[in-house]
Amino acid sequence: MNLPNSLTVLRIIFAPVFFLLYWIPFWAGFSSPVLYVLIWVVFLFIEVTDVIDGYLARKLDMVTDLGKLLDPFSDVISRITYFISFAVVGIMHPVFCLIILYREFGIVFIRMILAQKGIALAAGAGGKLKSVFYSLGAAAGLGMTGLGWFSDNAATQELFQLVTHGIFGIATVLALVSFVQYLVIFRKAVRQQ
Repeated sequence: MNLPNSLTVLRIIFAPVFFLLYWIPFWAGFSSPVLYVLIWVVFLFIEVTDVIDGYLARKLDMVTDLGKLLDPFSDVISRITYFISFAVVGIMHPVFCLIILYREFGIVFIRMILAQKGIALAAGAGGKLKSVFYSLGAAAGLGMTGLGWFSDNAATQELFQLVTHGIFGIATVLALVSFVQYLVIFRKAVRQQ
């Protein structure tokens, strides 16, 4: 397995690590800034390696069919881990979470069908913009998680919550728009076969 694919696999492994670290305070009944920092380290590792693995694969001419499948799968695993956690604790509206879940599972299904036909579905501009807002939303959700340590000002917390919900809303709209774009690509690809 080459370096870019190894980084992608590490992202898959670190998603449950994020989940465990995020939920320890809820299960154990305690929280600490150290744990919060660890959650951020894992989150940043996942997000940064998402950028690095693709860059390295292209730069070092190590793009593989396995990587084309693993990378989007890793994205889905990590982002769904974040969003389910945020929805359960009330940081993300459950409707946003469900729409994103359905979209991601739909894309996985489309990718599987196209892979059987020997077609790789590359991310379009809409999908890339959606990914940026997924990352921003996850960062904002993590910010909401630890906001109580940094500010007990109700107005600040309400404003941050409003901004966070706005980012999740934009991410959800972009998820739907990019899903429609992928459906159009899928339909064309199937017709050409």
